Amino acid sequence: MVGRRRTNGQAGRRRSVAGSKRRVKIADMSLTRGARRNRILFGLSVAVLPAFVATGLSMPSAAAAPVDQSVSASSVIGTEGLDPLLELAYTMAEREAHAQGVPMSITSGHRSREEQQALWEDGLRTYGSPDETRKWVLPPEESTHVSGRAVDVGPLEGAAWLTANGNRWGLCQTFNNEYWHFELQTLPGTPCPPQVPDAAHR
Repeated sequence: MVGRRRTNGQAGRRRSVAGSKRRVKIADMSLTRGARRNRILFGLSVAVLPAFVATGLSMPSAAAAPVDQSVSASSVIGTEGLDPLLELAYTMAEREAHAQGVPMSITSGHRSREEQQALWEDGLRTYGSPDETRKWVLPPEESTHVSGRAVDVGPLEGAAWLTANGNRWGLCQTFNNEYWHFELQTLPGTPCPPQVPDAAHR
């Protein structure tokens, strides 16, 4: 009886060890598949996300989370609060500009409604009427800065470089009177649409 119990106990331990090894192996395979999937999704986001913005399409929800995580972990300064697709496109553009020795950074990105309202009221005092003010600043409900879909860029050298090269990432100078204001407006690698005279002509 004693010998039989020992044999059964040893067999049980062997089964337990074998089961643990199988579970570890399955977990490792699952982790490997997950890591591979995240790498593929991130590569996809770098290649095509700006195109989805420009065409008004949206990525499936399953692909959205890995993109947001990768962008927030490696984005440049000033992109906080931007639409993730603009954040990604601008980050790639700024890094390329710096690689070419061109100074470029965001001077104004996402704004709160309160910040935009203050700018609007200051514009009314400066320009004297809503019609004139709208050429330079829009109220919060119309501003693409509040919605996180616009960036202002400086200095002049960097903005000029982005005007000339930004379409590689879908970025375009939007208003003729604001050399610093950029939005995602085209498919990467295709020409930007004509600029409008000012924000009042949106």
